[in-house]
Amino acid sequence: MTLEHPATIFGSVLVANRGEIARRVIRTLRALGIRAVAVYSDADADAPHVREADEAVRIGPAAATASYLDIDAVIAAARQSGAEAIHPGYGFLSENVTFARACAQAGIVFIGPGERALEVMGDKIRAKEHVAGSGVPTVPGFSAAGMNDAEIARAAEATGFPLLVKPSAGGGGKGMQVVRAADDLPAALDSARRVARAAFGDDTLLLERLLERPRHIEVQVLADDHGAVVHLGERECTLQRRHQKVIEEAPSPAVDPRTRERLGRAACAAAASVDYRGAGTVEFLVAAARPDEFFFIEMNTRLQVEHPVTEEVTGIDLVAEQLRIAAGMPLSFTQDQVRLRGHAVEARVYAESPERDFVPSVGEILVWRPARGIRTDAAIEIGSRVTADYDPMIAKVIAHADDRTQALRALDAALASTVIAGVETNVAFLRSLLARDDVRVGDLDTGIIDRMPVLEASSPDEAELAAAAAVLRAIDDEVPPVGQSGGAGAVWRNLRGWRAGRPAAAETVSFLVDGGDVVSTRRTDAAGASEVVAVRGPDAAVWTWRDGVTHRLTPIDRHEAMTRRLAARSRHVSAVDPQVRAPMPGTVVAVHVPDGSRVAAGDRLVSIEAMKMEHIAVAPHDGAVRIHVAIGDQVNRDQTVAEVEEDQHDDSTE
Repeated sequence: MTLEHPATIFGSVLVANRGEIARRVIRTLRALGIRAVAVYSDADADAPHVREADEAVRIGPAAATASYLDIDAVIAAARQSGAEAIHPGYGFLSENVTFARACAQAGIVFIGPGERALEVMGDKIRAKEHVAGSGVPTVPGFSAAGMNDAEIARAAEATGFPLLVKPSAGGGGKGMQVVRAADDLPAALDSARRVARAAFGDDTLLLERLLERPRHIEVQVLADDHGAVVHLGERECTLQRRHQKVIEEAPSPAVDPRTRERLGRAACAAAASVDYRGAGTVEFLVAAARPDEFFFIEMNTRLQVEHPVTEEVTGIDLVAEQLRIAAGMPLSFTQDQVRLRGHAVEARVYAESPERDFVPSVGEILVWRPARGIRTDAAIEIGSRVTADYDPMIAKVIAHADDRTQALRALDAALASTVIAGVETNVAFLRSLLARDDVRVGDLDTGIIDRMPVLEASSPDEAELAAAAAVLRAIDDEVPPVGQSGGAGAVWRNLRGWRAGRPAAAETVSFLVDGGDVVSTRRTDAAGASEVVAVRGPDAAVWTWRDGVTHRLTPIDRHEAMTRRLAARSRHVSAVDPQVRAPMPGTVVAVHVPDGSRVAAGDRLVSIEAMKMEHIAVAPHDGAVRIHVAIGDQVNRDQTVAEVEEDQHDDSTE
């Protein structure tokens, strides 16, 4: 696509977002010769998007509510920088009609749809009612606006279980809860409301019939002020976990040309019904058994996380088209000119631990080496800090090839060679997902990931242990005595990306693996092994990487190794550990039982929120509980939040 001369678009655009999407938008702004203005919170002061922009403006502290969601602060930054327009990216203020209205009042162009489209389509309840009035098939359900819990329960019974409870505002699967029985409804409502209030500032809920084993298909649309409304084909977004997309592709392997045309017409009609302007996505559920039958879910009035797969198969820069439309220019192409070339697949790389129920991981990026020859949209660089303040997605890896089989193969190879150390990631899980037979043949439904067996933590092999031991030896050899210049900290940070293959003297070294098992090795020569990357972090732990798998190895002495091994044996033959620990760093948002009360195994004790996720810590067994935290407390990973004293069974007779 030929990019229009920048003088006909804008001179300066502020990007009201962070991470990979801010960098993605800045990339197109630079290609067009448009001055890019970034905004940042205190947590992002040294973030890559800040350095890549022509100017950056601080908008507040780390909390999103006090920075990226602060409308006044964003508008003030635009005025201060002289920006003519604001690109909101996705999430945050991208679908906020109050923000769009504030831009208009300030004389700043909002790069997004008009107020009517935001009001209608930005609310799932209203959007559903709107399209249903136009004859578009929708999933059975009801709005819970203005209803108390008893009324919701009665309406839920009338609609029928299973149900999906979801916030009316916002998107991204945040706050969604599956309810299979009436008894589970109260807890689901409480959790959905908490997440909705925190993420979107609105706890209105929508309840819909849960369609079992559906496919999630979405259609990319673009509309300008000159009467053009076009679609760019569909994306398959069926591979999801907790309603959050994980792997997306275009086109869908289940959609034939006739169904694609029907989906496209329906999506364009939905956009035209609200005089849509800009880039948007219309989402549908498609019955697995009947791919020609689809139901409207919602319309996202913004750019989507997965937009790169559409760009790869169409060759169209969606951000450039957004800029053209916002500037009052017509689209650079017509519907007849849209051609789908080959197949594209995208994998979302998260800083999280699949082995620990996908809880987020935080820390400093010690090594970052994206795969060569493939598109990677990343939020990170070496030295970036991943915090609990924002979503844990840190990169997107996108493969494009002539057909689906080649694209899947290229994506797997790219993930295997994407080196990340310093935080745990889902890369190994993504590769295991791509290796499944049903995924390879395209037999998909939204429950595949939920049905997968729990991913077991892997153990480092001898090559990884040797690499970690070699890093320790190198530091011992290099670090000057205390008091001399340099210091251990500087050395640790300079020894990045050590590779296996250098011989070293044999010695016994013990490590704590990912905070759990103890391993020891005497082998420090890994010559001949496939590539291992090892690096020591500021907390003294050594991170290893091999073929997409990372381990955090904390060196311990022989005494501690023996103590931990004995303790592990003791726990194996005794009762369950009474301590209930935080699975991730975050904020305590709910305490479900009073201190000192009696609880049963599986009872909810404490809810912890981080990175827009909520995790519930439960009782490991029956007994009396001691709560060690309060609502609002900040907790660290593995911090004890409660203890449950197990009931003692006395089998003696009086």
